[in-house]
Amino acid sequence: MEQAIGHALSVFMGFFAIMNPIANTPIFLGFTAGDSAHIRKQVAAKSLLLAFALIVTFALLGKLIFSLFGITLPAFRIMGGILVALIGYQMLHGEQSAVHQTRPEDQQASLEAALSVAVTPLAIPILAGPGTIATAMNFASAGGLIEVLVTIVAFAVLCLVTYAFFIHGERLVRYLGPADLSVVTRIMGLILAVIGIQMLIGGIGGAVDAYRGLTPG
Repeated sequence: MEQAIGHALSVFMGFFAIMNPIANTPIFLGFTAGDSAHIRKQVAAKSLLLAFALIVTFALLGKLIFSLFGITLPAFRIMGGILVALIGYQMLHGEQSAVHQTRPEDQQASLEAALSVAVTPLAIPILAGPGTIATAMNFASAGGLIEVLVTIVAFAVLCLVTYAFFIHGERLVRYLGPADLSVVTRIMGLILAVIGIQMLIGGIGGAVDAYRGLTPG
């Protein structure tokens, strides 16, 4: 029981580090500046529902995607680990990862329709970017049905937490201030980089074991 709880907490913290609701709250407030409280709640709910649906899809179909494209789990863990570690490294140095940045045309679209930011760039790539997808597939593909369910439930809880951060974000930003938000981002970056390296080590170990199993003698 304790092992299961520990695993669930590990999955949750992995998602928390890479999605980083604390650091994403000012971004959300920036995109919804001037909107009413009702519109802000709609944007938050829509973006998080889309992100959740995307992560659930990859968590459930991860193994099918592997088989269709001939991808092995060690190869995905190696690539996913590198990607997650790079995002964490950039956050550790106070930079915004390139996969979380928005393009000028996306920002222009957000000005034309208030709810359009819920799809892009909030849901994709800020909330459910490549790193989050890689983390979800890594956790879900590591075992059987239990691991898939733990991955989905952990991300669902994180979506609820993120929704609370978004809705009450103004008070959080005023309380922390820019300096404290920068510290939080760097700490999350360190945790994320370590998670990425752990994924990379696991992938390399799995590849070595698979190679030894295929090698005669």
